[in-house]
Amino acid sequence: MGLQGVKAVFFDLDNTLVDTAAAGRRAIEEVPAQVINILQSKHQCDEGEAHMICNKVQEKLLKECHDPAKVCITDLRISHWERSNTRTKECYFLWKTTRLQHLTLTEETRSMLTELRKMVRLLLLTNGDKLTQREKIEACACQPYFDAIVVGGEQKEEKPAPSIFHHCCDLLGVQPWDCVMVGDSLDTDIQGGLNAGLKATVWINKTMTMPVNTYPLPHYIISSVLDLPALLQNMDHKMNAKLETDIGSGRCRGLLTWSQ
Repeated sequence: MGLQGVKAVFFDLDNTLVDTAAAGRRAIEEVPAQVINILQSKHQCDEGEAHMICNKVQEKLLKECHDPAKVCITDLRISHWERSNTRTKECYFLWKTTRLQHLTLTEETRSMLTELRKMVRLLLLTNGDKLTQREKIEACACQPYFDAIVVGGEQKEEKPAPSIFHHCCDLLGVQPWDCVMVGDSLDTDIQGGLNAGLKATVWINKTMTMPVNTYPLPHYIISSVLDLPALLQNMDHKMNAKLETDIGSGRCRGLLTWSQ
């Protein structure tokens, strides 16, 4: 039986269920001491230069734009560690391993998913390189909490294309208007849910500060994925929800932020 007319919930992975950004930052903070050994022994690099290289890699990761049709994600990230004309693969794989170790599904999130799955079907929908995303899924051990897992890199199209959302619906045997998409990206998660005609889209906005001219407009905004069950229980009659009427130029009239 559905929950307030909802039969399935689609979850994004990165920075929605797991804090990928924080794991990457922690990895880049922990790696320099080990990178120094690699760079000193192979490339005569001192400690200061090693830190400089790590800082530059962090900047490149934050600005990273990956086109799988042009380059594989591994080659792209190895290139981030280039020093002059030398590629230090050891540094990349060291960072990658360290980041995976920090990718965790918190106990609170596990409990939330377990309880929610008693009422609705759950699906993990993540964009990205198939190998990279599967490694993350394995690292945070989230498979047991979902009825299905769909990786964009394994499909013909990724979010926000309607086709991948309709594929998810087919896997679960539900209709788009029975489903809710939850994610942190307006461009992929929210736009994709709107494109596919889902019942609702829920934007994870940790800061709860609205950018000017927010677009696309999600149906709901929450600061933490842990707020989702309460939102779903009250989605239709909108208990304790606050109507946003003064965001941007008034286009956000009807947008709801949820506070538990």
